[in-house]
Formats: sequence, C-alpha cells, structure tokens
Amino acid sequence: MNTRLARVSEVAILSLLLMGIMVASSATAAAQRRNRWDSYPNWGGSYQLRETALNAGYNDGTKEGRSDRSHNRYRNPSDISTYRDASHDYNSRYGDRDLYRRYYQSAFENGYNTENPNNYNNQNERYGRDERDRNRDRNNNNDRWGRDWSRYGQWGGSSDLRQTALNAGYNAGEKEGRTDGHRGRHRSYSDFSEYKNANTDYNSRYGDRSLYQRYYRQGFENGYEDGYRGY
Repeated sequence: MNTRLARVSEVAILSLLLMGIMVASSATAAAQRRNRWDSYPNWGGSYQLRETALNAGYNDGTKEGRSDRSHNRYRNPSDISTYRDASHDYNSRYGDRDLYRRYYQSAFENGYNTENPNNYNNQNERYGRDERDRNRDRNNNNDRWGRDWSRYGQWGGSSDLRQTALNAGYNAGEKEGRTDGHRGRHRSYSDFSEYKNANTDYNSRYGDRSLYQRYYRQGFENGYEDGYRGY
C-alpha cells in the first residue's frame, strides 16, 4: 500500500514539474515575442492587431528577401504584391485595416532587408532603432529634416506623388504640432484623423494610394515635431 502511494506521489510530482516547465517555456516564448517587436513603433490598435501584423509582415518579408537574395536581386518592397496588399492573416475582428497594413509593411521591410541587405535608401537605419531616438535625432537643432525632401524616404512612385504627399503631410503635422505646443501637450500621431487617413491632396492620377499615405505620414511626423518645438 505504501509502495503504491509512493508511486502515485512520484507521478504527481513529475506531473507538476512538467506543468511548471511548460508554463515557464510558454512565458519565455511570450516574452521573446514581445521583445522581438519592442523596437517597432506603436501606433495604437489592439495588442492582437499589432502582434499579428508584425509577425505576418516580418515572416513574409524574410521569405521574399531570401528568395530575391538567391536570385541575386534586390527589389523595392513596394514592387512586391504581398507588401502592397499587406493583409496576410488580417481579420476584421482585429480592428482598423489601414493600421494593420502599416504595422505589416514596417515589419516586412525589416524582414526583407534582414535576409537581403542592401544600401538602397540608407537601409542601415531600419527599425532596429527606437522611434523616439529617430525623432530626437532628426529634430534636434543641428539635424532637422524640415522641408528638405531629399532627406525623406525614397520608396518609389512618381515625383508628383512623393512631393505632394510629403508637403501635405508636413503642413498638416506642423499645424497640429504648433497647436499642441501652445497647449503644452504632445500627442501620439495616431490620435489625429489626418494622420490615420493620410489622403489630403491625394489624387488617383498620382498612383498607389498606400505609397502616398506612407510619404504623407512621414511628412506629418516631422512637421508635427517641428511645429511642436516652434521651428
């Protein structure tokens, strides 16, 4: 009887140990996943939307980058259909689709360039750096981007598309930044409908709307910081 009880106790102890290992492993994996995306911007939305979009985008980007590297070629991500669509694994229950696409494309670029590095568009400045650091660097007194459009992204598209989007975004951001500066508050870019829509002055003749929105938002971010700081 005592032997049987001892065996039952051993089994129970082993079961508890296995459960503890599984829980610890799960927690470690979850922490690793969180840390993996810590260096990416947080533009709002649910945790599930951001996590799913970043994971899907990064995986698709690495797949395309690995394939292009094997063919000894480098492409602008905007030339890749999965990047333009940016809806892999998206579900309407996650929330805003445009926000999902933005996270997806950010991770796609990093994944692609991780597998297929290139000097195109200063790829050394990818999302390995924290967004706050990039904002600080580009907006200090000695290194402001301002309206020097040559310092902004070069992601393809026509000159009219790029110029119009950057100018419209910068103007809208500067206006909002100046207002918030006077009120002594600094808001997240995603709080502004102009930033989320990113379509002011857009015309279909310019070309790809998602590319326009990307330029627009970069202009808005810089304009907001300049306006907020009173430049």
